[in-house]
Amino acid sequence: MNGNDYSGLTGKIVTKESCEYNQSIQSWNRAIEKYPSVIIYCYNDEDVINAVKWARNNSKEIRVRSGGHNYEGYSTGNNLVVIDVSKINSIYINEKEKIAKLGGGVRNREAYEAFGAKGYAFPGGGCPTVGVSGLILGGGWGYSSRYLGLASDSLVEAEIINYEGKKLVLNKNENSDLFWAIMGSGGCNFGIITSMTVELKKEANRATLLNINYPYDNEEVILNVILEIQKLFKNLDIKMNFKTAIYNSKEKGIGVKLVGLFYGSSSEAKKILKPILNITDDFEVNIEEKSLVECNRWIQDSHPEYEKYKSTGRFVFRDYSEKEISNLIKIIKNPSEGFYYTAISLYGLGGVISNINKLDTAYYYRDASFIMGIQSVWDEDKYSIENREWVKKNFKFIKTLTDGSFVNFPLDELESYEKEYYGDNIFRLRDIKRKYDPYNMFDYPQSIKVKK
Repeated sequence: MNGNDYSGLTGKIVTKESCEYNQSIQSWNRAIEKYPSVIIYCYNDEDVINAVKWARNNSKEIRVRSGGHNYEGYSTGNNLVVIDVSKINSIYINEKEKIAKLGGGVRNREAYEAFGAKGYAFPGGGCPTVGVSGLILGGGWGYSSRYLGLASDSLVEAEIINYEGKKLVLNKNENSDLFWAIMGSGGCNFGIITSMTVELKKEANRATLLNINYPYDNEEVILNVILEIQKLFKNLDIKMNFKTAIYNSKEKGIGVKLVGLFYGSSSEAKKILKPILNITDDFEVNIEEKSLVECNRWIQDSHPEYEKYKSTGRFVFRDYSEKEISNLIKIIKNPSEGFYYTAISLYGLGGVISNINKLDTAYYYRDASFIMGIQSVWDEDKYSIENREWVKKNFKFIKTLTDGSFVNFPLDELESYEKEYYGDNIFRLRDIKRKYDPYNMFDYPQSIKVKK
């Protein structure tokens, strides 16, 4: 087996010689092509502890993987050890104490189904296979964020395996500084989360799914939709949130689309969205009341099984002029050669997110109005470079309109990334990194850095 001695390891070991190796190395972003020397699938805390100790004793570089959704592939790498916690996926819901304990490998869909079966809302993300631990580490945006808070805002305790292979319990009273850090620091900077205890949020059986599409190249309509959304979010009911995408699809052409969720009736939703619905008569609309589980399933099922893409996101703090919005539309009208789909999207923020002080958790940009995302998706590998360069080129303009970058939407080329992701919280985060990972055991291209 590669000439390495794997004695001491438990769990399932996959090497380059294993028949399942090619399947095991795949990231959700198929544009990520990395070839680790070994992948260790862990089924419990002991497997993770043994993997960390083995890697440290053998001076092996590690990455940690849960859902495998990191935009830039920081959960994998070439000729290193991937510690995969996706098999630690148990969910225990304690309705009496209003908490739920989730394994470090639980994914969005699993959480939505378990919580929904008990009649509770879950503040997860949109894509079904995103790991909840990775979501929480970066703060965690979702369609319920304005009403329920970020995914990390529900966290009441976590268990983490540190660089020595010791299990630490994190909460407001025990290792409270590290507990603060894992709510927004992103990636795997301090250790490996094996369990998360979260607060049970609102009981909710029904909600309204929002799906509005203006599927044609009409710049005036697209412009007016964005202008109205800017106005709407100033006083938007916290029970509503949505993502708005100015898109260009090779199959469907140019348009603007709104997808979201409202914890209320469809009639209420239509009243709130009236300024947008009155812009034109020529559009597709589905504002439908369903069970909350059905709403979340629809949103999740709208995502493909995988993609090849380059994408990132930054924070919006002000309204944009008609000229600035027109420039964003112009970017989408001029996609890369070989593109399949491209979009500039506004992910709604505000609501209860801004009720927490930006220094109270590691997630810093609580007073932003939106996250602005940009992405380019392609099918054929021969167009990979062109699509990546398109994003990097147009990111320069988006940077002039925004402040700070979202750590869960990382960009490999981002300059001064620590300051961009964490704002003034970076100074405290460095101190915590120095305390809990003094030898940089948990290191990756955009990890929090401390001097050895």
